[in-house]
Amino acid sequence: MRGAVLAGGGATRYGGLPKGLQVVGAMRILDRVVAALHDALGELPLLVANDPQAAGWRGDLQVVPDREPGAGALGGILTAVATDPRPVVCVAWDMPFVPASLLRQLASGLADADAVLPASGGRRGVEPMCAGYGPGCRRPIEVAIAAGDLRAIAFHSAVRTCILPAAEVAVHGDPSTLFFNVNTPHDLTQADALWRRLASSPS
Repeated sequence: MRGAVLAGGGATRYGGLPKGLQVVGAMRILDRVVAALHDALGELPLLVANDPQAAGWRGDLQVVPDREPGAGALGGILTAVATDPRPVVCVAWDMPFVPASLLRQLASGLADADAVLPASGGRRGVEPMCAGYGPGCRRPIEVAIAAGDLRAIAFHSAVRTCILPAAEVAVHGDPSTLFFNVNTPHDLTQADALWRRLASSPS
């Protein structure tokens, strides 16, 4: 099993600045995601990124650019799946609160499925940017991209897809916190305040 940090976006809503290099609770978001994946899977993840400066963000990570430039989030998922023959657990680099425990559960689900995604209250009903993908996803993703369907969930009907129910997701924390993503400076302020609340909570 391998992890992958997906950092391919252009950060247009963040003024072009690398979102994952922003700091939440005195730690860069990128470092938080890397730590969670390392804890969950036992090795450092890939860094899927197109920024020419990406190699300098974390010298200990293998950096891989998108195999299909311009394919958005789906292209990032394809790159993560195609770079290593093993199944991969992907996390977007703007999600500072994804816990290792959830990532371990997603990884374990890949024993019986090609794609394992947590249910969420988001617009898709699932979180494709915090999910596990097996090698069987590669060809269906390539077909979807070739057809111009760049939705992150475009290939789900062509593979064995498992949705982790909301009740199981909630065991790991409040989904609104788990999948909080930093797209704007305002989001960063909210994330830092949320981190302070979590750090001061009794449990």
